[in-house]
Amino acid sequence: MSQSAQFSIERLDGPAAAKAEGAFRLVYAEAFAEPPYGETEADVSAAFRRFRSQTRKGAFAGALATTDDGEPVGMAYGFPLGPQTVWWDELTEPVPDDMRREDGRRTFGLMELAVRAPWRRQGVARRLHDTLVSTTDAQRVLLNVRPDSEAAVASYRAWGYRKVGDARPWPGAPLHYMMLLANKPQDV
Repeated sequence: MSQSAQFSIERLDGPAAAKAEGAFRLVYAEAFAEPPYGETEADVSAAFRRFRSQTRKGAFAGALATTDDGEPVGMAYGFPLGPQTVWWDELTEPVPDDMRREDGRRTFGLMELAVRAPWRRQGVARRLHDTLVSTTDAQRVLLNVRPDSEAAVASYRAWGYRKVGDARPWPGAPLHYMMLLANKPQDV
């Protein structure tokens, strides 16, 4: 895509995101097939079984970037972390109780953020991120990112995230950085 290519971003609630699952899946499958992820079709299928469940959460929020003709460009989604979240338990070293306290409103968990290769380095990821997190009432945003995804780590740091620890988000997972944005953007 040329640097002058146009795209728009739409914020979606759970039911709308569920209807747009094909677009979310296309972006996810393409972006996460690349190194360092190397996700297979089986991995994508598992991710979208979780996606269907996640879109049913009342506070689910998604953002989808598309071209004027509807071609999916990028996507992001997440939801507030509830009191019983296991995210903080996945850290390799514990953090203080006041940091890990969740009430279903305090922290927005950014589950996924991806942009298709031809559209990278055009501000799509940042606009997706800001569209998504600026519309939540959460005080902060939490995410996991693989350290070998250097471009993503650099972007998150540039956007104000700080690493709070190392995590293994599922059994057998590679090490991830858990990163926190304490003062999320208020305006897009």
